[in-house]
Amino acid sequence: MPDFKTVKSSRITISELMLPSHTNFSGKIHGGYILSLLDQIAFACACKFSGNYCVTAAVDTVEFLNPIEVGELVIMKASVNYVGTSSMIIGIRVESETIQTGKIKHCNSSYFTMVAKDKDGKNVKVPGLILSNLEDVWRFHHCINQIKLKKEKKLHEVIFDHKSAESLSELKNYNIKLELDL
Repeated sequence: MPDFKTVKSSRITISELMLPSHTNFSGKIHGGYILSLLDQIAFACACKFSGNYCVTAAVDTVEFLNPIEVGELVIMKASVNYVGTSSMIIGIRVESETIQTGKIKHCNSSYFTMVAKDKDGKNVKVPGLILSNLEDVWRFHHCINQIKLKKEKKLHEVIFDHKSAESLSELKNYNIKLELDL
């Protein structure tokens, strides 16, 4: 296995025509269907880069920006944006194209954390990442910031006292009715 691989070597693109069977009750393409496709491309991208079987460890961000319509072509572009020891953060951009007009809209941005595994299911080291341009550098830094924010959130959850008078009093600023059985 190479010690380092380029971001470009990890890139995967898939496209699929959206059918009526992919819709939700409002007639738009179901978010769950898109999530399934996102997981598939994240898997393919991580396996291609690492050369190993990979599993989804976390879905860190999924932003549904615009609805996708029946008859549109969905294009998903994925690449490895960050590598750790055995983990990779895969960035995915989802666009839809109206085939008749060629109009393209950005519909979704997602980040999946994938972990490479060996035949026995143990974590395995992944290649380092060669950043070849400033966009690669930006994406890598973006992932570093995401990781920092996740750690801060976990720390906050550990030290935050949700039972304190202060935290209970703060809830009056929200659209809730507090009826505690103490």
